[in-house]
Amino acid sequence: MQRFLGRKVLITGAGSGIGQATVHRILAEGGRVVAADVNTSGLAATADRATADGTAERLTTTVLDIADEAAVRAGTAAAVEDLGGLDVLVNAAGILRSAHTHEMTLDFWNTVLAVNLTGTFLMTREALPALLAGGGGVIVNFSSTSASFAHPYMAAYAATKGGIQSFTHAIAQEYAKQGLRAVCVAPGSISSGMTHNPGLPADTDHSLLAKLSPAIGAGFAGPETVAGVIAMLASEDGAFITGTEIRIDGGTHM
Repeated sequence: MQRFLGRKVLITGAGSGIGQATVHRILAEGGRVVAADVNTSGLAATADRATADGTAERLTTTVLDIADEAAVRAGTAAAVEDLGGLDVLVNAAGILRSAHTHEMTLDFWNTVLAVNLTGTFLMTREALPALLAGGGGVIVNFSSTSASFAHPYMAAYAATKGGIQSFTHAIAQEYAKQGLRAVCVAPGSISSGMTHNPGLPADTDHSLLAKLSPAIGAGFAGPETVAGVIAMLASEDGAFITGTEIRIDGGTHM
């Protein structure tokens, strides 16, 4: 499939996990991509894979902290200039931190919100003019199964993901008449650096996590599982999907 021929895509969180897998899926389908991440070594790995795949000529990497307003403003403008416009924004960047809620500091809480929720807002705000100028475009935001189902020790993370879902619904309605689509993916039981080391407390009651296992497959799925859904949502195959979230969790939360 070449659903992204001639399309211009900006992807955050592109140095690892689902964001990185999405970069390679969009490149494989003919798109031009600016891949953004705060992790320079992760971006280098993304670029190396593109070189091996023969898609590097359509990839630009950029170091970007999505929690920094000035950096987001400058980085998004540079990405739009590099691409010559913008058709798709994928807000994959995020962090997962775990703690007992009664021991959670305000700094801990604010750090998670700054990256996950405020970072998604900042990227969206800065990308919207270019998306609308191109006829509307698509925004794919990252929620999580934690937004709707109990994930203990992850109250801050879950709160950001619920906020992202609500934010996505709001912008989908606000800009629908201008041709914009905004959708969420809500991954769960996906293998990535984030899920490998969620930083659970030393005294975690693992019985509370028993329901976080998928009903199908042999365990957690790879990040390419989500990347394929993102490619569908951001392409013309998803043209009638907006203002909603797609849960991708192997039936973990049936």
